[in-house]
Amino acid sequence: MCRVLAYIGPEIPLESLLIKPENSLINQSLDPELHPNLQLAGWGFGLWSAHLLKPEEPLLYHRPMAAFHDDNAPGIIPSLQASTMLAHVRAAAYDARNVLADENCHPFSFKGTPWIIAQNGALPHWRLLQRELLPLCKDDFLRQMKGTTDTEFFYVLLLSLLEGDSDDAVQTAFEKLLDAVLQAMRKLDLVALTKLKIALVSTDRIIGVNYGAGHKGETAPEGDWKELRKAGPGTDDYALSMLLEPMYLLMGENFEDYADSYKVDASPEGEATSAIFASEPLTEDGSDWLHIRFGEMVSLRRDGGKISKTITKLNV
Repeated sequence: MCRVLAYIGPEIPLESLLIKPENSLINQSLDPELHPNLQLAGWGFGLWSAHLLKPEEPLLYHRPMAAFHDDNAPGIIPSLQASTMLAHVRAAAYDARNVLADENCHPFSFKGTPWIIAQNGALPHWRLLQRELLPLCKDDFLRQMKGTTDTEFFYVLLLSLLEGDSDDAVQTAFEKLLDAVLQAMRKLDLVALTKLKIALVSTDRIIGVNYGAGHKGETAPEGDWKELRKAGPGTDDYALSMLLEPMYLLMGENFEDYADSYKVDASPEGEATSAIFASEPLTEDGSDWLHIRFGEMVSLRRDGGKISKTITKLNV
């Protein structure tokens, strides 16, 4: 299972997000707490900082190897800081069909859009589904596709359906996308569990989406993900538990005062200055982490040093 971490807040050293904390994203690639598999298929990050020569553009880093084995990271990351960041460690089946290359590492970034994307999920049969979905894709984005991953194609499709950058426009595009995917699956008799846990990030904004469809294409599958997880890897119940598991959100103040951890000081609603959206809670006491449940979208925006939060139910 892939891992995702997004941050918005005051400028802080990147190593405070990716290296120093005990349960840092890089450490998760070797020892994920909530999932049994290593993340060996590559990793990457994108960040914005006022200290870059091009602060309006994301600085991107990709490496097609396990994050914990990346000998470049200790030399590069301590020199960087960020006010917006999206990082990802990639998991893939251990066989020759999966291409380990820079162009298959998240996050993905295209020209003509402020958004970069990473996800912890899968769009099954996406190569065959293209027969039905390609007419919805815009040439400007298709031309920029370089890799062989379902996430990059998902990115093309999402951007093609996006009409504006408002929260409402983004939500509508996600709703249209899943509807189009499910219609294509039914037409081609390729209905399968579809897990889409996404972080869509631009300067001072995070859109987190947790949705998809069950084994029969149902968009409101039932079950307790913790109980289903007990069935063990390789079972339908285990796969469903992965779909229904929440994503996690931490908001608060003074994150920069806890440089070696993911702690923040609690704050009243509307007073948070930092936010982290992640695949799993990153502190031992997970009680401070909000759950973004299956079928929900969270919109985070940093303005005037404060972060606003809106959680909506996707209409799918």
